[in-house]
Amino acid sequence: MGIEAISSRIMEIQTTIASISMRPAPMAASVNTSAASSASTSTSFDTVLAQAQALTTSSSTVAASGSARSTLNADGIPTDLAAYGNGKIPRDALAPIGSTGHRLWAPASAGFEGLLAAAKADGIDIGITDSYRTYESQVDLVARKGLYSEGGLAAKPGTSDHGWGLSVDLKLDGPALAWMRANGAAHGFVEDVPREPWHWTFQG
Repeated sequence: MGIEAISSRIMEIQTTIASISMRPAPMAASVNTSAASSASTSTSFDTVLAQAQALTTSSSTVAASGSARSTLNADGIPTDLAAYGNGKIPRDALAPIGSTGHRLWAPASAGFEGLLAAAKADGIDIGITDSYRTYESQVDLVARKGLYSEGGLAAKPGTSDHGWGLSVDLKLDGPALAWMRANGAAHGFVEDVPREPWHWTFQG
């Protein structure tokens, strides 16, 4: 009886093996399905890659366009603000300098925010007393402080870099002034008016 049982079990195993070996179609179908899935994945990847490349190209074009607008012309005037006129720039065309309440041409504002952050990291406190000036405020300044060309402290109305949102007047103690002179240019700002160490202008 034991031998018969073993022989019967062997026959069952052989039958099972034969049954499995005689089913190539499902395996082929499985392979085909895998191939189709692989092809689908490849197609999806190619589609996503193409979309990503198109988006990158589009973003680069927009960035280049924005960069072209955010430049200074041969006269040192922001090309995207020139049409308004000195001191006539709408508030919304200028960018705020953080929460200071002051505004500048957008690239100048971004540069100055970076400057303030760098100064703060070095333990330096820099205050702002003036930034963009309207034409009317330039006229008022001349009346109060006189023309620079005549020994005063104000530019001829309509010619001030403040009127283009490029300049800031700063509140600087000794260490802050020394820091500005050592680091201002790295953020695009230069001390460009003799007799006025508080006056700094963005030159990119």
